[in-house]
Amino acid sequence: MLVPLGLSLYYSEGDAWIFAESSAIIGVSGALMLFLFRGGGYEIRHREGFFIVVVSWVAASLDGALPFMLSEHFLSFADAVFESVSGITTTGASVLDDVEALPHGLLFWRSELHWIGGVGIVLLSLAILPLLGVGGMQLFKAESSGLTTDKFVPRVKEMSRIIVAVYLTFSIVLVVLLNLLGMNLFDAVIHMFGTVSTGGFSSSSESIGGYHSVYIESVIIIFMILGATSFALHYKYSKEGFKVYTRNSEFKFFSLLMIVSTLLISVNLWGNYYSSLSDSIRHAAFQVVSVVTTTGYGTSDFASWPAFGQIMILVLMFAGGCAGSTTGSIKCIRLLLLIKLIYRQFIKLVHPRAVLPVKLAGKVVPDGVMVGVQGFIALYLLVFIVSALGLNGMGVDFTTAISSAAATLSNVGPALGLTGPLANFSVIPEPGKWILIFDMLLGRLEISTLIILFIPAFWSG
Repeated sequence: MLVPLGLSLYYSEGDAWIFAESSAIIGVSGALMLFLFRGGGYEIRHREGFFIVVVSWVAASLDGALPFMLSEHFLSFADAVFESVSGITTTGASVLDDVEALPHGLLFWRSELHWIGGVGIVLLSLAILPLLGVGGMQLFKAESSGLTTDKFVPRVKEMSRIIVAVYLTFSIVLVVLLNLLGMNLFDAVIHMFGTVSTGGFSSSSESIGGYHSVYIESVIIIFMILGATSFALHYKYSKEGFKVYTRNSEFKFFSLLMIVSTLLISVNLWGNYYSSLSDSIRHAAFQVVSVVTTTGYGTSDFASWPAFGQIMILVLMFAGGCAGSTTGSIKCIRLLLLIKLIYRQFIKLVHPRAVLPVKLAGKVVPDGVMVGVQGFIALYLLVFIVSALGLNGMGVDFTTAISSAAATLSNVGPALGLTGPLANFSVIPEPGKWILIFDMLLGRLEISTLIILFIPAFWSG
């Protein structure tokens, strides 16, 4: 918070006290806890690991909400927490009607939360969740490229150092490129925060579309894809070259999904929404990458596209990028394994006695992993349905309810209907905002990490 505090002082916008007070509250409370719980010798088992992960993210979300609570730009406690959770979970959904009205300090802080949450979730998914036996990185054990939690690097400390180095490198390069392409330094940093973390907060109500630059859009696309690709793969690239991407099953599926979806939506938009094929491809490509990577930036109001395009965008919200990246949603590796499982079931109808194990990159995927994939997807869809029904029961229209539930659970951000790219989530009733806050945290923590705390057996024994 000292960085936005400095910006507030530099621009003399009168909100520096917000960050000074918030920093003091967090500093004092942190020092108090450190004093009360100092020492060691505690045994950290799986149960304690789950609890620490969840409480850390909830605490960080509440700490992040402090400047918003103290600001006059947020009308309620729910709004302040919504904006903070949306930032730190890299969702990018907002309750603000006028983003440009925010002072520089608050504008910087909401985007900085993206950057903090982005590197946080990568460290969590690569270093912590595998130790608890959950998370998408467990699926890499089936990959022939050697991207397993025990082969990536020998120690969590070394892994964390590498991840942070890659993250910082992407961040610095993107700021320089955006600045060279015409963004002022402040806006370049804001959009770097939202791109590398696949978060999506912008300093403009028109998002990336407000710059009307195909060059800026192209650079943003590249870095959204980099942020949505496993950081383990980026590390392997530094050792083995580009072949690590071309032989990785998940990355190939991820790339194919974006290419096919872009072509289908481009054809639908051409003549129905845009008069030229080039405009159709340009905006379709940006929105597809933005949604699949769960970034949520916009160059076009896809909520006003023809029905086919809107349905495609809604379906793509459930895809997500690669495991071990900054993205949310189901993740491509789970979808790939599900497709392979469905194909195997059809083959078994023809050859019922055949032994047909599911393989990924030439290796057999253990049955335990396949059961975990099916369970995760089933639980994901159940949470989505319950959330959508809850919103609809509060008077939110059908399109807005289902798309808002999908967009927040998948950490995408903008949805359809009243919460589309050119709108915001202020129209959602306050109880509905708490549902969506819970969805954002669920989606960010791979669902089971959070839900397990509500299982009575977790607290017994």
